[in-house]
Amino acid sequence: MMGILKEFKEFAIKGNMIDMAVGIIIGTAFNKVIDVLVKQVVLPPLSLLTEGVNFADRKIILREGLVSASDSMAEIQEISIGYGAFVEAMLDFLIVGFTIFMVVKFMNRFRRKSQDPKNKTVETPKDIQLLSDLTELIQEQNELLRKGSANP
Repeated sequence: MMGILKEFKEFAIKGNMIDMAVGIIIGTAFNKVIDVLVKQVVLPPLSLLTEGVNFADRKIILREGLVSASDSMAEIQEISIGYGAFVEAMLDFLIVGFTIFMVVKFMNRFRRKSQDPKNKTVETPKDIQLLSDLTELIQEQNELLRKGSANP
């Protein structure tokens, strides 16, 4: 039991849990933005192009619903496939997917710059800088050893 508490404490202190929480909160807020973007910005012009068709209401009716005025007949519910909601969800997905792709692409470009020890415009992380320094020292040592063995 103490081992699990210790592991959880290390996990929380390293920031993984906090990073996850921040990501979830930002993702939730981003989802609301995308929902409004699709429903209020993208779909109205699309609806205008399709002569006022509201995509949320688009469906294929498999069985018409019946509502009777008398108590002797039961109400029959409509059965339909609501493909308009699917179109909206796909637009949401495509916008979110493209946005995440662009963010990851930007972050990867920044990461590549930061991992290049020769690039002085971005600070290189210490571990990568140390490995780069070690590589340079080993190359210098190998050059000295080659010169020493070539001149006996």
